[in-house]
Amino acid sequence: MVEQEGDEAWIRQQVIDTALALNQDGLSQGTSGNVSARWREGMLITPSAVPYADLLPADIVFVDAAGVPAAGGMQPSSEWRFHLAAYSVRPDAAAIVHCHSCNATALACAHKAIPAFHYMVAVAGGHDIPLVPYAIFGGEQLAENVAEGLKARKACLLANHGQVACGSDLPRALALAHEVEALAAQYIKALAVGEPKLLASDEMDRVLEKFATYGQQWK
Repeated sequence: MVEQEGDEAWIRQQVIDTALALNQDGLSQGTSGNVSARWREGMLITPSAVPYADLLPADIVFVDAAGVPAAGGMQPSSEWRFHLAAYSVRPDAAAIVHCHSCNATALACAHKAIPAFHYMVAVAGGHDIPLVPYAIFGGEQLAENVAEGLKARKACLLANHGQVACGSDLPRALALAHEVEALAAQYIKALAVGEPKLLASDEMDRVLEKFATYGQQWK
């Protein structure tokens, strides 16, 4: 199991910086979306419905492995359940970004996964970026759906909702969310031209094999 590197104060600030980047980069609007980092036997996560620009490091909420928030602090994001569920199935992940980015959300609302229309789909760890079924936000069913979607992928779309991306640290999780959004935009444009020609399964296997040794790998 990996943990975000750095002391607690630094990680709390990095959670805020990542949340601010969601708005600044156009991946989410207002207080939509949420960010967490694995910490000790739980996680540090953005609080519920607080503008990111108003956050201080002390406002980031520690939630333990049983889902109990630290006493005396703010309420954690309503989506804390699926963050914990994702960490339970992805011991290699130390950070999670959830956002309502425009193109990924458009595909999610159309109940379309992102198939192997482009080799970069493999950046999420498989032959596609899957779509998990709709469930109301903040609930146990959504947590189960997200955990299922991330078992074999680093990112997935949430039907009628948005996207989730994980990484070995917050910069990697944010970068993957950007990549998912870019791929979603490209796929929508490809659909407008006609039915995209998908890469064969064996070709995606070759891409994944090359990705395994390309660039800076997860720790």
